[in-house]
Amino acid sequence: MARRYWLMKTEPGTFSIDDLARRPGRRAFWDGVRNYQARNLLRDEVRVGDGVLVYHSGIPSPAVAGTATVVGAAAPDPTQFDRKSPYHDPGADPAAPRWYGVEIELEQIFRRAVTLDTLRATPGLEAMVTLRRGNRLSVTPVRPEEWSIIVACGA
Repeated sequence: MARRYWLMKTEPGTFSIDDLARRPGRRAFWDGVRNYQARNLLRDEVRVGDGVLVYHSGIPSPAVAGTATVVGAAAPDPTQFDRKSPYHDPGADPAAPRWYGVEIELEQIFRRAVTLDTLRATPGLEAMVTLRRGNRLSVTPVRPEEWSIIVACGA
């Protein structure tokens, strides 16, 4: 199966690409996704070996900060069961988990973050799901040609 690509949003005040770089093995479980459509992508579509654009949102200049690779298949997000977690879901049942995540490993931090303004202005990215009006999903698919353009912009 061909490698697929995804954009995954995170707020850098919660978990940034630099936080990922500091983790043992530069790996982390991508948790805290609480949207059913994004959950379905993580659970049903994202596969080991897929590429990830790490996107910093919730900041004055949102941007793709770098790339990662999916290294662990979808698994129940443990934060849904942790009463102390901000991602706790009191309706989640361990016998039938509601929320999922994947493990990712940092590939590279871009020399130049690729800002949202740059994404919008770059030819070839006009149809990118993340740029669609009203899109707020934390996980979105990225076409291979979009991946190549964005990686080149960040180099």
